[in-house]
Amino acid sequence: MPTVPLPDNPSLEQLRKQAKDLRDQARAGVDDALDLVAAHHPSGAHPLTLTGAQLVLARCHGFASWAQLKRYLEMIERYRRTPDEVDEGADPAGQFLALACLRYGEDDHPTRWERAARLLAQHPDLAGSNIFVAAATADEAAIAGIVGADPGAAAREGGPHDWQPILYLAYARHDPELTEEATLGAARLLLRYGADANAGYLWHGLGPGFTALTGALGGGESDQPPHPHGYALASLLLEAGADPNDSQALYNRQFGSDDGHLILLLEKGLGRGDGGPWRRRLGPMADSPSELVRIQLWWAIVHGMTERVKLLVEHDADFLSPFGSPSGPGWAGGSDGRSPAEVAALNGSPELCEWLVERGAPRPRGTGVDGLIAAAMAGDRAKVARRSGHIEAARAERPALIVWAAARGARDAVALLAEIGFDVNALGRGDVPMEQQWETALHRAAASGDVELARLLLDLGAEPTITDARFHSTPLGWARHFGHPAIVELLQPRTP
Repeated sequence: MPTVPLPDNPSLEQLRKQAKDLRDQARAGVDDALDLVAAHHPSGAHPLTLTGAQLVLARCHGFASWAQLKRYLEMIERYRRTPDEVDEGADPAGQFLALACLRYGEDDHPTRWERAARLLAQHPDLAGSNIFVAAATADEAAIAGIVGADPGAAAREGGPHDWQPILYLAYARHDPELTEEATLGAARLLLRYGADANAGYLWHGLGPGFTALTGALGGGESDQPPHPHGYALASLLLEAGADPNDSQALYNRQFGSDDGHLILLLEKGLGRGDGGPWRRRLGPMADSPSELVRIQLWWAIVHGMTERVKLLVEHDADFLSPFGSPSGPGWAGGSDGRSPAEVAALNGSPELCEWLVERGAPRPRGTGVDGLIAAAMAGDRAKVARRSGHIEAARAERPALIVWAAARGARDAVALLAEIGFDVNALGRGDVPMEQQWETALHRAAASGDVELARLLLDLGAEPTITDARFHSTPLGWARHFGHPAIVELLQPRTP
């Protein structure tokens, strides 16, 4: 049965009120309330009690019981942090820590870390009396002095982000010259005195957890840098018991082409085990280890990351079963129960599809709308011509397919799609193959800096004055934001 995500920043009091409202509406015979009860109560109870309404609400949100939902919300409250909203304050130690560490907000930028370095230079004695500064600066001598007098300091939460010291170490970015010896020495000392290798927090109360391992490896939608010795620190954390099934670390690093993090995590047990303490805390809201690997496989396939796909398959990723449905765990968006080989074909990777087939995956049938889309994304004019009877249905099913083709950098596919009637100015998603009105194909060309693709789109009739739906910016604005002067030069005369 499909479940409904919890709202942002959910509260137990808010959900108690919703349960009372559901009870009253069900007793009053409101159709929507009765449908919800029928779908989620084991006996379709009527008249509905408050306890029954709480059970229905819990199951609606994916929890087996109200008690399980309550425990989850208590856990959210315990680990919720908002580092991107922390003010610098007047205290030099707090200022330094707020500036030095990744916050995963809009202002993660080298200028903040440079300010932190200057502040530290002005106050060189900060580390000696503050365990959090000592950890962030990897000052082993300072840490030794503090934990020698107060052993519990190594695992105590505090500082501006209310983190354990090891998190400040893992997320600090103020000193690119920090040595590996200092980093690992400080980490070992903290761990020896009780620091948790799985320490972490929930960013704005949202799962998955941002762990020390997440901080060491860096990455994210804004391409936050790893720790200067990220792999060495990550290896040490894993040896000390950090669980390799780190959902946030996987997500943050999936955008880049470097597979070093996957090699490390797979060697240390990614895809196996029970998921560790964060999965136990998050319960049904967290993907299992095998689901995490499948999500990574899906991402690699739709983005044409052939070497990553091979790496995952060689480490026993399931490449035979269809990807999950939108209501199930481990769902890979836009796949709708299709197999990995089918997804490869649909996203313009026929060679990758063939590689999977050679290893035992069922060959996609290549018929109907899927066959037309696969041929178009591969830029195969002959196959598109043979499947021309499905063009209208394909345009109805994937009206913004040209946006995804542009995001993949598939110029032949872009030209072919425009030729068979796909709207070159359609709004769609460029991060995953799903229909959602976000940006145009020209926005994607501007973001990637692909001048030839931008020229092609303009020749095909792309309108450079269209603004995207999320940031309300033109392709020229995107080119400026991503620092692509050649695209700026191309678009500026065409954008009033």
